[in-house]
Amino acid sequence: MLQKLHVQNYAIIDELTIHFSSNLNIITGETGAGKSILIGAMSLILGERADTSILLHHEKKCFIEGVFGVTNKKEIQHFLQENNFDETNDIILRREISANGKSRAFINDTPASLQQLKQLASLLVDLHQQFDSLELGNSNFQREIIDALANNQTILPSYQIQYQQWLQAKRELEELQNKKNKFNKEFDYHQFLFNELTELNLQENELENLESELKLLSNSEDIKIALTKAYISLNESEQPLIQSLKQIINQITNYSSLHPSLATIIERLHSAQIELSDIAYEIDSTNNSIHFDEERIQLVNERLSSGYKLLKKHGVTTTAELLKIQHELSEKLKNVLAIDDAIIIKEKEVNTLLQQAITIANSLSTNRKNKVQLIEEKIHALLIKVGMPNAKIKIKITETNLYEFGQDVIEFLFDANKSNKYESLRKVASGGELSRLMLCIKSLVAQHIDLPTMIFDEIDTGISGEAAKQVGIIMKELSKQRQIICITHQPQIAGKADAHYFVYKEVSNSGVTTSIKLLDKNERILSIAKMLSGEKPTAAALENAKEMLQA
Repeated sequence: MLQKLHVQNYAIIDELTIHFSSNLNIITGETGAGKSILIGAMSLILGERADTSILLHHEKKCFIEGVFGVTNKKEIQHFLQENNFDETNDIILRREISANGKSRAFINDTPASLQQLKQLASLLVDLHQQFDSLELGNSNFQREIIDALANNQTILPSYQIQYQQWLQAKRELEELQNKKNKFNKEFDYHQFLFNELTELNLQENELENLESELKLLSNSEDIKIALTKAYISLNESEQPLIQSLKQIINQITNYSSLHPSLATIIERLHSAQIELSDIAYEIDSTNNSIHFDEERIQLVNERLSSGYKLLKKHGVTTTAELLKIQHELSEKLKNVLAIDDAIIIKEKEVNTLLQQAITIANSLSTNRKNKVQLIEEKIHALLIKVGMPNAKIKIKITETNLYEFGQDVIEFLFDANKSNKYESLRKVASGGELSRLMLCIKSLVAQHIDLPTMIFDEIDTGISGEAAKQVGIIMKELSKQRQIICITHQPQIAGKADAHYFVYKEVSNSGVTTSIKLLDKNERILSIAKMLSGEKPTAAALENAKEMLQA
């Protein structure tokens, strides 16, 4: 509940503080005294935008602060935790508008964004102004009303979770199907590329090895001539190098005992002879293994030609890169087959989630339809009380595709004059009719959900007498369970107040300003009597005012 409102330097308010009752608070005053200015000031701490035109004194800042008492409000505690604000039983909302137009917002003395202020304020206050009645013509608002009265608050969250899961699975299925379509478009091309590589059947490093082999085959004759000459020089010439080396060893051996170094030299010459003999053997073996093969050269050239074409086609330079591409193409082709299985599994999941969502949506629809007649009857009874005996409302529920709130489109149809011609509420109901209808509906909704502090700004426009009395009774009933703040011109409503505040203008040297005071019993009688008969109330008006206070 709103415990205290402090306003400073706003419009024609210099400074005032109001302490509100926890039940029915009525604000009255002459037209133009500044009653709606109070609502304007309050709207700033509820997150509305402002500019410097609202400053009474442009050299000072505007300061508006509301203190709200809250206990056991889980949504509010959750908001404070999520946004790192201090958790207390008293919530302080504050707005400051500086002379240069800069606006600052605070929650529990901690700087806050305007969006955070508005979000928290929506949990604390339900502000109903005359133009707000237009919201009653909104189909979403109408659906919210029916769900509140049909006790769908517990089912709706589970449905929305199920609905979002179905939507997510549906999106995933569409992604798989799009991927499959893309795969199908590319499948033939990928298959062709894969077949080319598979038919060539390249082995690891094959092209590099073939290039080396081709060089060898192309130079085989020259290599054989060189190897033959080398072998002959080493082993078969008129003076073979190995034989000459043997003779040198024999010549030196005769003198080995005469010098200590000769033994080492002879040993090294023996090693060289053995090494040259081994080299000669290797040269002969290598020579015998090399053959000029024209057919092989042609075959290698053809193989390399096919390989080079694929290297160029795929923009790579090695056998390993071609084999990698072949593997990637193979995986893509496998994915085309695997995605069909994934689609089948996902389709089953989507259908299961859809059926589960439909089941809950059916429960929502059943609850709504079961309550429609009773809701219509209760609204009709309240409309009679507030001076609309000929008005009737009909609630039309039409089935549609699943959406966030089920499968029902809800529309309020209205007949103001018992014509049995029901039309859309937004088309045929006047502003005054909408205001009273909104009050009736909110009084019903308040029995089912914990509405925050409710503020009504001249909702009683266009009514008087018994209708105004019934509006007062409805508000009085509402105020038993929640705080009501109402600006009114109707004495019948003012008489129901638990706390009656009077707004008035004061004239001083600095200009005209708005003030407010809490009326005592005698002051209330006089104020209500003036509302009944004018500035100089008659004795009858005073007696009538006393009766209103006692009723």
